[in-house]
Amino acid sequence: MPLSEANYIPPFRFKNGHINTIYSSLFRKRKSVAFQRKRIETEDDDFLDIDWVKNGNDKVAVLCHGLEGSSDSKYIRATASLLAKNGYDIAAINYRFCSGEINRQLITYHSGRTEDLHTLIKVLLPDYKALYLVGFSLGGNLVLKYNGDGIFSLSPKIKASVAISVPVDLYGSAIKLQERQNRLYTWRFIRTLSKKIYLKHKQYPNEVDVTLLKKVKKLIDFDEYYTSKLNGFIDARDYYKKASSKPFLPQIKKPTLLINALDDPFLSSSCFPRQEAQNNPNFHLMCPSYGGHVGFISRGEYYWSEYQILDFLEKH
Repeated sequence: MPLSEANYIPPFRFKNGHINTIYSSLFRKRKSVAFQRKRIETEDDDFLDIDWVKNGNDKVAVLCHGLEGSSDSKYIRATASLLAKNGYDIAAINYRFCSGEINRQLITYHSGRTEDLHTLIKVLLPDYKALYLVGFSLGGNLVLKYNGDGIFSLSPKIKASVAISVPVDLYGSAIKLQERQNRLYTWRFIRTLSKKIYLKHKQYPNEVDVTLLKKVKKLIDFDEYYTSKLNGFIDARDYYKKASSKPFLPQIKKPTLLINALDDPFLSSSCFPRQEAQNNPNFHLMCPSYGGHVGFISRGEYYWSEYQILDFLEKH
């Protein structure tokens, strides 16, 4: 569908992508959500920890967090809070090694691991009449790829999806993050990812070479030496090519909304798929001038993007 109208106008001081991004991440108050954790087993003898809100509803929203996030991320908790108040049960996934406990297998989570999302969906299907998928950043890429890549047959119970601040072109985003202005974000990601590599090394000392961490200065380096190698890709470029959701957007057949702010410091120009939206009546794109990366700060209890999520799901 041609670009949807984006009417987000933030308070004056948040008309800066970096301020919108950093404030929402560091200073937003974390919503209180009565999550209950359940562990589900994967077919390869690993596990996923899912945080639930079950209120006896017949519809459920699956929430997918971003890189180095979790169900405890502020945007996940806020979205869970708003949707739960409006008649949705919640299943907030924690990817492998994101729930506070190291996963069993050598493989890790990554931007294209839709099989873990599918594992959760199969668990949910018997208990609900309608499922909705909501993803942020890396999680948004998962949601979009799952909708379009054709690897799995999508249940008719999946009614709609929303993706927020998504690097649909992973290589373009990786290059964008190398810019001087984005060094703080890169440093934070590498710091937490490196800690996980040390733990993986203790678990698999012969398969994980921690000496390569000395070469990691950018996220693309980490993906070159670790993400790609641990997950069966040739290198970072091969990983980006195969895991990016952008090539699969034309194949999306269920109502899907992508919101990417034009001032998002994580996104290259290739991450604004206007042509794909114009050519696919099922794929809606909003590109507000402001919002940063998973920011969209607004006055009131919830942020603008969270109300957009609720509004789109309610329409479908």
